[in-house]
Amino acid sequence: MNPTGSFSRRTALASLAGAALATTAAFPASAAERHGRRAVRFATFNASLNRGTQGALITDLSTPDNAQARNVAETIQRVDPDVLLINEFDYDEQGRAVRLFLRNYLAVGHHGAKPVRFPYHFTGPVNTGVATGLDLDGKNGVVTTPGSDAYGQDAYGYGWFPGQYGMVVLSKFPIDRRAVRTFQRFLWKDMPANVMPPGYYSEEARAILRLSSKSHWDVPVCIGHDTVHFLVSHPTPPTFDGPEDRNGRRNHDEIRLWADYVGGHRRSAYLYDDKGRRGGLRAGARFVIAGDNNADPYDGDSYAHAIRQLLDHPAVRLPQAPPASEGGVEAARLQGGANASHLGDPAYDTSDFGDTAPGNLRVDYVLPSRGLIPGANGVFWPTSGDPLYRLVGNGATVATSDHRLVWQDVRVG
Repeated sequence: MNPTGSFSRRTALASLAGAALATTAAFPASAAERHGRRAVRFATFNASLNRGTQGALITDLSTPDNAQARNVAETIQRVDPDVLLINEFDYDEQGRAVRLFLRNYLAVGHHGAKPVRFPYHFTGPVNTGVATGLDLDGKNGVVTTPGSDAYGQDAYGYGWFPGQYGMVVLSKFPIDRRAVRTFQRFLWKDMPANVMPPGYYSEEARAILRLSSKSHWDVPVCIGHDTVHFLVSHPTPPTFDGPEDRNGRRNHDEIRLWADYVGGHRRSAYLYDDKGRRGGLRAGARFVIAGDNNADPYDGDSYAHAIRQLLDHPAVRLPQAPPASEGGVEAARLQGGANASHLGDPAYDTSDFGDTAPGNLRVDYVLPSRGLIPGANGVFWPTSGDPLYRLVGNGATVATSDHRLVWQDVRVG
């Protein structure tokens, strides 16, 4: 099956019986089995562990009884990834929330799932909720008080306080922290041929506006004698704007940053990281691009098919078929509405946005590079008849997130 081919919803549902989908009836291989054949599981999960006030996540994670955090932890334990990006995990400078989540939730088994331990992690500051001091949207004057929508609209990335909707990388393999590169402060205007909306931002705003709505991180993971660069980000949703499509255009260029970063010296020479180092990934380096990219290849509101910049990239090695689930197909069928008119195969959906526009979409990705051999993969989306359906929300329990954990095994070396 062509992973970037076009499918109608009707065709996808008719052919589902022959699809090899990840469900709890066919659990992915254990870590020991994977490592025995040098397979490593990379994953991404927008876990919605964000809160409305600064410090609230630390409070929730300080005890082991937060229902949502337990569901997030059990989901991670069921899939048992080796290297994981969590999107929408509020950042704090001391890293307290990460340590509490590791200790109080992941290190504790839930409903028969085995504890999972990540000895290594990386997190850092993000642009969400960081004030610009300017009226970016031209509607409300300069807003300086955190905790409001108006403040969020005028921040470098939408957020009610600094660090909201942050990110964290967890790993069972060592992280080369000295070699980590971050692109939090790269300016949008410095991307050649950018698609910043013409005439929308003031010259003052254009001069300081950062491209990344959260951040872009190159996190080198040391797997034996090999290094795999975990390239992670969380581009802004291409919605919540106006006819200028400022968020759709920003989403496009946030995705383009990684396409240029892995595209060779001539494409990446303009880039500079937060330490001033220029250029992108060296030729031949192996990587995995992961994150909630807020862009579907066929449906939704993305600008100029933004995610195809990665799906069609010559340096990316796609698996035989994208990560899939039976739960996504069932949800699209039961919800109907916007889902019925989609072009993309619902088996590949990774987010549950209901029956209204834009409907359920494929927005979360784990994309390996050439030099890596893709193996098994999946989307953790149990069907309503599965005991683990409670982890994605069945009306009786706390829904974990409106996104699903996506995983991809790769052979390294």
